[in-house]
Amino acid sequence: MNHEFAVQLSATRRGARLARLLTERQLHDWGEPYEDAAQVVAELASNAVLHGRVPGRDFRLRLRLRPDRTLRIELTDARGDRIPRVPDPVDDTPESGRGLRIVTAYAARWGVEEAPPSAKTVWAEMAPRRGRT
Repeated sequence: MNHEFAVQLSATRRGARLARLLTERQLHDWGEPYEDAAQVVAELASNAVLHGRVPGRDFRLRLRLRPDRTLRIELTDARGDRIPRVPDPVDDTPESGRGLRIVTAYAARWGVEEAPPSAKTVWAEMAPRRGRT
């Protein structure tokens, strides 16, 4: 059975915190572990607020739990012109790229897709057995 949850949130620090809390609650309700997924959502939501914000526009969080228990996390923000990338490992700039390194560590895979109008969706997929607590 597929499960899906989606919500629009303000592109603020409060909206990013709420994205994490809603993820924890939804995955708990679905009977799934949530700690690793909540960490991924926190990083992606933080990036949406810091790098994808356009005044007056929200970001969208979508969670999809597939029958094989793969979880797809999607965050859509208003800045399609700002495509995230994991920085070079030799770049030790502390304020750049740490969040995507965390996403890479937890997710089986992640990527970016265009979303209309002039937006982007950053997604991550969590394998069923990864991060079981």
